[in-house]
Amino acid sequence: MSMPNDTQFHPTSFLLVGIPGMEDVHIWIGIPFLFVYLVALLGNTVILFVIQTENSLHEPMYYFLAMLDSIDLGLSTATIPKMLGIFWFNFRDISFGGCLSQMFFIHLFTVMESIVLVAMAFDRYIAICKPLQYTMILTSRVIGVIAGIAILRSLYMVLPLVFLLLRLPFCGHHIIPHTYCEHMGIARLACASIKVNIIFGLSNISLLLLDVLLIALSYARILYVIFHLSSQEARLKALNTCGSHIGVILAFFTPAFFSFLTHRFGHNVPQYIHIFLANLYVVVPPALNPIIYGVRTKQIRERVLKIFFNKGG
Repeated sequence: MSMPNDTQFHPTSFLLVGIPGMEDVHIWIGIPFLFVYLVALLGNTVILFVIQTENSLHEPMYYFLAMLDSIDLGLSTATIPKMLGIFWFNFRDISFGGCLSQMFFIHLFTVMESIVLVAMAFDRYIAICKPLQYTMILTSRVIGVIAGIAILRSLYMVLPLVFLLLRLPFCGHHIIPHTYCEHMGIARLACASIKVNIIFGLSNISLLLLDVLLIALSYARILYVIFHLSSQEARLKALNTCGSHIGVILAFFTPAFFSFLTHRFGHNVPQYIHIFLANLYVVVPPALNPIIYGVRTKQIRERVLKIFFNKGG
């Protein structure tokens, strides 16, 4: 089969439209996005600083939180600055290499966040269901292994996407109706079969659903143990230790769930709704996570208040 005359194996650049149908209000949409980005930068940086400087927080739960904050800094920085460039300065062009790089880091950080949330569920399971073995199970070596697994599994899921795109020829227009580069958005511009891309993408989704299942199983066991505690005070205390993690899980998976549903089944849903939900999926969790942990975790809350309001004390 011959290729069209306008085929470019690797186009020089792509054009990111932003949020289609809302171009007239891009400048206003950028304001809350900037606010969310500043909250994500400040919140995650402060939490990382607190965990590093406060010896009492050098525990497995907070090490996992530090991983989450680091990932959130990466995810928000990989997406929002380019969005603001589109919204405010009409910087819609992105080079082919730049687009692949952005796609790689967005998917990498997203997958890593999912794995860290599983690790945090495992941490809460050990803390509540096997409290006497907590320090023996979650040693520094085990935490290091979990971090290594998170990196390796993320690379296994995301790195092939780059090569699957590099093998495709591109023809016709190079316009991506989105605010950032993502795998299927790029693949759909190709003038060759993308069946392999679709199959690999679905296999990645199945692995992320496995993460959701593991978290659900952990919390089913946790709740079983909690509601069999004899003291109501002990039950409330145990539930409180899980509250922050449950909030972070909901902040991460809820926008992703609705984005997935609208893409698969919302054929009559306007395109700008699809794109807006996809933006929430990568923009909201990095800003909400430090707020959730900062408000609900006493040790972090007290330390943050001391930094900002009682430096001399």
